[in-house]
Amino acid sequence: MAVHRRGDDQGTAGRGKKTGPNPTDRAKSGTKRSLLTDGAGVPLGVAVSGANTHDKRLVEETLQSVPVKRPKPTRRKRQNLCADKGYDYPDVRQLLRDWGYTAHIKSRGEEESERKQIPGYRARRWVVERTHSWFNRFRRLLIRWEKKAENYVAFVHFACAWVTFRAAGILG
Repeated sequence: MAVHRRGDDQGTAGRGKKTGPNPTDRAKSGTKRSLLTDGAGVPLGVAVSGANTHDKRLVEETLQSVPVKRPKPTRRKRQNLCADKGYDYPDVRQLLRDWGYTAHIKSRGEEESERKQIPGYRARRWVVERTHSWFNRFRRLLIRWEKKAENYVAFVHFACAWVTFRAAGILG
């Protein structure tokens, strides 16, 4: 009788911290990255959690992960934050107000009606989706091999630094 053992990154025994059953992929263990970028797609802050964590639970951790002090918003220079429907909750909107952001969160069904009314309309969140795509070019992030959450977060921060240097034109 042959026994097949799962790899280190599979099953409950080998799961690292900050992993959880992916609700869209047959409950395989997975990781969710919550990312905050500027208007050009340069990463400002990132939070990592299990795949089964709801998006709204990562908002505060993502905002706290920004390593540089941001300028205070004023009436003339407001700071905007665009998010998708997964963040359309009153407690998330209140948290963003407390942090001084003007929230631009499309309610459920609102974006579809604007797409029909405004010719050439495109969502603003494509900037973050593009940055996630850049992260997925790092094979180490696309498939998580690390058991320790600290090691995975270190690689995510390395990818943030690499994307930032590329956007600044330093690395060519």
